[in-house]
Amino acid sequence: MLTCQGLTELVTDYLEGRLPFTRWLSFQMHLGMCRHCRGYLRQMKVTVATLGHLPPEPMPPAIRDELLRRFKDMRSA
Repeated sequence: MLTCQGLTELVTDYLEGRLPFTRWLSFQMHLGMCRHCRGYLRQMKVTVATLGHLPPEPMPPAIRDELLRRFKDMRSA
């Protein structure tokens, strides 16, 4: 039987449709019996939807330049 902690560890795979059938079934059964986990899943869905609507934040040029410098240094090492 899936525990609440186990459900929270699987929620990302569940939302992305990556759970094997037996895990998906355990997940569904737990949701059917646990109102707290149903609430948690609702919160996660709202969070994902909200974050999906945020505009991308541009990377500051100084950070971009530093990352590119470090990648170049890694390749030459």
